[in-house]
Order: sequence, then structure tokens, then C-alpha cells
Amino acid sequence: MLNKILKILGVLILVLAVAALFNFKKLKRLHKTITLFDKENIVYNFLNMADEIPTSLLEKSSSPTQLPVNISHELPKSFTSSGTTYDTQKFIERTMTTGLLVIHKDTIIFEKYYNGLTPETTHISWSMAKSFVSGMIGIAIRDGLIESIQDPITKYLPQLKESGYNEVKIKDILQMSSGVGFNEDYADFNSDINRFGRYFALGQSFEDFAMTLKNARPPGTYNHYVSIDTQVLGMLLKKVTGKTITQYMKEKIWDPMGMEHDAEWIIDGDGMEMALGGLNATLRDYAKFGLLYLHEGDWFGQEIVPKDWIQQSVTPDGPHLQPGESDLSNSDQGYGFQWWIPQNADGAFFASGIYNQHIYIQPNRDVVVVKLSANYHFKADTQGEKLLHIDFLKSVVQQFPKIEKLAEIHIE
Repeated sequence: MLNKILKILGVLILVLAVAALFNFKKLKRLHKTITLFDKENIVYNFLNMADEIPTSLLEKSSSPTQLPVNISHELPKSFTSSGTTYDTQKFIERTMTTGLLVIHKDTIIFEKYYNGLTPETTHISWSMAKSFVSGMIGIAIRDGLIESIQDPITKYLPQLKESGYNEVKIKDILQMSSGVGFNEDYADFNSDINRFGRYFALGQSFEDFAMTLKNARPPGTYNHYVSIDTQVLGMLLKKVTGKTITQYMKEKIWDPMGMEHDAEWIIDGDGMEMALGGLNATLRDYAKFGLLYLHEGDWFGQEIVPKDWIQQSVTPDGPHLQPGESDLSNSDQGYGFQWWIPQNADGAFFASGIYNQHIYIQPNRDVVVVKLSANYHFKADTQGEKLLHIDFLKSVVQQFPKIEKLAEIHIE
């Protein structure tokens, strides 16, 4: 009897050991997710997302393009936001800036790294990734893989007929106006944002999560920022291209633009990229993408993203998408195809991610500014930190004179 009990215990211990080994990676991913935004961990995590979280490798171009560098610019010593004047250097320090770069006339004129970031270190994009996904949608349309953004998403992804995305136009999804309900109450354990956090933490299928969302209002009538809208666009890209987002991005953007460094995409348990915010890239490669949009998709005479697509992407074309306070939007910033348009934009537009990641583009001053951050103050005052950063970025671009027309991108 004793031998039998020992054998049973031995088998049980073996089973538990195998189970623990099998789930070790999930447990590490769960731990990293739980501590992701902790003050003492946030900088390291934003610079090292691939440590415990699975990613796919987006390999650098074999023919890298290096922009001219002439570090000659000084930032404004102070700037004003909501009637208060802020010291720029103190602002950079308080917001845990990790990288700051300014391009003017196709030349890098300011470039600084902080808090452990280096020119070769990748940094999480968060929702700046959405703007990259938008660019790839435009490319897929140009290449005839998507017939029209007026098509319902379920024409290409019939599995979504059982979700809130049934018959929703691709255009409405691009403009964060899908009508899909999304509860972003972090204090509610069962809110959509917290449910997605658990999917992310355990590597569960992002597609399965999208299937759980329901319709809340008529599509195309209200601008409600729902990150899963971009995940659905990622699913669309994967379906129509027959490739992963990583593969398609390398072929259509990373290689032809001569991106200098490897990047990574966070993936779920099915190998699907977290299209809504999982890109990790270097400061300079983010800046290059901004420069591409500054030049309306042209890169040394080669069309990367169609010009008309970029123009549509940064032009709010409905009352619910305009900058300013509105009953038709839950944001005071305007919105295009996964790009933001600030109030009093003067032609500017920007990509943005939580904890203050920005690619800010001002075509009529020929300027791109990129700021990467690990600003742990963000969650306590999200709207305040957003506004503060927009006003800072405006103060940087307003140092440069207005121009009538951009010159063609050219490097000696």
C-alpha cells in the first residue's frame, strides 16, 4: 500500500512539475504585465518588452538609409500650457523622457537619449503602432487587396458577424467610430480594458477578445477610442495579404525605407501581432516614419504610402471627428485614419501612445518631433499629461518659420 501511495505521489509531483514548467513563461508574462507600469519598473519594461513577452522579429533593412545629422538646435527654455509656464528641462525630467528627436528640413538637428535608452534600443510604441497599421491599410488598398474602405469588415472577416463589428464599414473602424461598446473603467474588474489586460497577460487570442465585444451605438456617428478597432484592422491585413503584420511591414515599409534597426511586435499565443500597440522600434526609425508622412508618402522618389491615403488619414471628415469639445466624441482632439489632429492644428497631426509616446508632424514648418517616455504620472492625470505634451510639442515646432511648400526629400 505504501509503495502504491508513493507511486501516486511521484506521478502527481511529476505532473505538477511538468505543468509548472509548461506555464512558466505564462507566469513570467503575467508578472511582467502586473508590474508593467510600476514606478520602479516602467522605464526598464518599456525598453525591454521582449524579455518575458513573446515577440516576432522585424528585421532591419539590409540597405539602411541614414538621415543627415547636424545637432545644432536648442529646445525652448520654457513653454506655456493652460496658463501655466513650465521649465522645459524639468518637464523632460519629470515625465521620464527616454528619447527626444527633432527633424527639420530632413536633417536630425536634435537627438537626446535618457534613462537608459540608446540609439540601438527599441522602445514600446503603445498606440503609435496604430498609425503604422493605418499606413499598411492604405498600401493594401493601393495594391488591390482591399476593394474599398466603404466595404463592411465582415466582407473580409465573416467570423466577426457574431460580434459588434457585424456590417461595420472599414472606414468607421479606421476612424474609431465603429459603434462598438468598450468600458475603460480600470476600477471595474470586469471592464473591457481589464479583460483585455488579462488576455494580454496570459497570451490569449486577441481575435477571440474582439469577438466578445458588442455594438453600443450606430457606426459612423460617434468618435469613441476603442483600441480593439485597430486589432480588427490588423486581422484584416493578415487576411487579405496572407502574411503576418511583421512580414508585410518588412516588405512594404521597413525594407524600402531602409530602417536602421531591428524592431519587434508583441504577439499573442496564436502568433498574431498586437496591432493596437505592440510595436517596439528605435527613436530614429519612429522619426523616419514621421518624415515619410511629412512628405506625403514619398521616400526619395519612391511611393511607400499613397499620397491620397495620407491626405485622407489626417483630415477629419465628419462632425464627430473634429477637434474641440463635442457631444459626438469622447475626445477633444480630432481624429482621422488612426492619426490624431490637435486643436488649433495649423496643419499638424500626430501619432500617440499611452504614457506619452508621440510622433508630431508639422508640414508647414517642415518639422517632425518624436518624444518617447515612461511617464508614470500619466495614469493619475491622463488628460492633463496629454494636453501638457501637446503644448510642449507645439512649442518646439513653433520655433521654426512657416514655409509655402515642402521640398522633395533629398539627402546628399
